[in-house]
Amino acid sequence: MNYSVDSKTIILADGTFPTHEIPVNMLSEADFVVCCDGAVEKLVSHGFRPDIIVGDLDSLTTEMRRKYENILFHDPDQETNDLTKAVRWCVSNGKRELVILGATGLREDHTLGNISLLAEYSKTAKVKMVTDHGIFEVTDMSATIDSWAGQQVSIFSINSSTVVSSDGLRYPLNSLLLDNWWKGTLNEATGERFTLRFTGGPLIVFRKFR
Repeated sequence: MNYSVDSKTIILADGTFPTHEIPVNMLSEADFVVCCDGAVEKLVSHGFRPDIIVGDLDSLTTEMRRKYENILFHDPDQETNDLTKAVRWCVSNGKRELVILGATGLREDHTLGNISLLAEYSKTAKVKMVTDHGIFEVTDMSATIDSWAGQQVSIFSINSSTVVSSDGLRYPLNSLLLDNWWKGTLNEATGERFTLRFTGGPLIVFRKFR
């Protein structure tokens, strides 16, 4: 796990537009930008251009519809949110290394839902979610994760039967049952990497930026 974005596709969701240099640089250096329809105005106002706009398209102004009529993809499915529609479009078009930006920072219910969906997205794509504070990534199996001494780390599982142990964390996890989202939070790496061993899963791992 690292912050490399070589040959990555960016998905911009309709949360808070990124301001931290890491997600901003990811957006600037992206090979392809998939924009959820509600985020188009934010993207354009910050000087970027979408390569495709995905969603039910009910959030687009008439001006934006006309301006980008050739790159609109209408997905009318009311059983999924626009972020899921964007991920689904990427996978169906062979784009399986995805960085999601703008998925947090406004409504808390949307934020929680978007973070939990990472576990679902990881079944078909290599996906990470980057905020102005850090990075969420999914690991489907026990793994050693790059870090640095003092980095703040939190671990989540949407599977209430997941049991995890760790090496390289300030507060060791010893066969901890993650039956509530708070249980693996607010930890800290002690060195350049830490290891998570678990059954159940997958795990959603958050690492805070410096």
